[in-house]
Amino acid sequence: MKNNTYCVIMAGGIGSRFWPLSKTSTPKQFLDILGTGKSLIRQTYERFAPLCPNENIIVVTSRDYSDMVLDHLPELKPEQVLSEPFRRNTAPCIALANKWIEERNPDANIIVTPADHLIINESEFRQAIENGIDFVSQNDALLTLGIKPHRPETGYGYIQAGTNDDDNSNFKKVKTFTEKPNAELARVFFESGEFFWNSGIFLWSLKSINNAFDRYLKDVKQLFDPLEASPAFDMKKIEDVYAECRNISIDYGIMEKAENVYVQTVNFGWSDLGTWSSLYEYSAQDKEKNAIISGQVLLYDTNGSIVNVPSGKVAVIQGLTDYIVVDSGDALLICPKQNEQQIRQFTSDIKAEFGKE
Repeated sequence: MKNNTYCVIMAGGIGSRFWPLSKTSTPKQFLDILGTGKSLIRQTYERFAPLCPNENIIVVTSRDYSDMVLDHLPELKPEQVLSEPFRRNTAPCIALANKWIEERNPDANIIVTPADHLIINESEFRQAIENGIDFVSQNDALLTLGIKPHRPETGYGYIQAGTNDDDNSNFKKVKTFTEKPNAELARVFFESGEFFWNSGIFLWSLKSINNAFDRYLKDVKQLFDPLEASPAFDMKKIEDVYAECRNISIDYGIMEKAENVYVQTVNFGWSDLGTWSSLYEYSAQDKEKNAIISGQVLLYDTNGSIVNVPSGKVAVIQGLTDYIVVDSGDALLICPKQNEQQIRQFTSDIKAEFGKE
């Protein structure tokens, strides 16, 4: 089964909510956000490397980042890095990967994962993936990993799990998907015990996902069907396909519509590291609940804050509560944590005012 297992790492995002460290030229998947000495994409690769042969791992990314992927993952051959000419969301990304895999192994089972997640318990995670691959290899199922929530969270999508004949099974039919809820609804979801965070990690057989594209996203699949992926894609043809392809997520295009969608309920310690607050939650904190990620920092009358300044730089901060302070060397962010959803707007305003770089 291991030889039939393929891993698709989605690494095309720009990580705008991690500005000013994450920029268009160097998005967060290529940064050592966690201070481990390894980039997030490197950690993702090493997480999945034991689960399938190296030649079965592919990365889908922007063509601007293809060389960067190979720098971080020198084990991969250039043909294992699939370049997207334009950002078109996750459904076209997955359709492109499916085409590459189909020409090599029509009996493949596939793991699809973002490049920038945090996993606390790696061994428990790998066991969950192995169990999930076993499930989708035996069932016509589109499987997503659902994370047991430990707080009402408005920043994640939710999956409502149905009941099975075997109540002890971790594999449950999905009843509903809900996008990021407001605080009141998030609390209802949390207290019900029926809802799980949508991790954005998917498992399925190539046959099952192709059948789903044929039924729910036929227009997308028909664009990719004529492409030839061996030994590598023709970039001019890829450009033509992406120019015509609509922007749509796999969640909206297929997962929210298909009838054979299942959730595997897990609890191995997970974060999508989508925001500075999510990084703060999993970082070491002092007695005042401050997290210093990098730099030589002295804090006075400050609590509940996250600070990241360049290594070797001295910072003195006084009088802040629940703040984000990030200095990237050429840009500085000081922002209340409760307002961090505005960071994307900040970056748009900066580009309009001062230029793209």
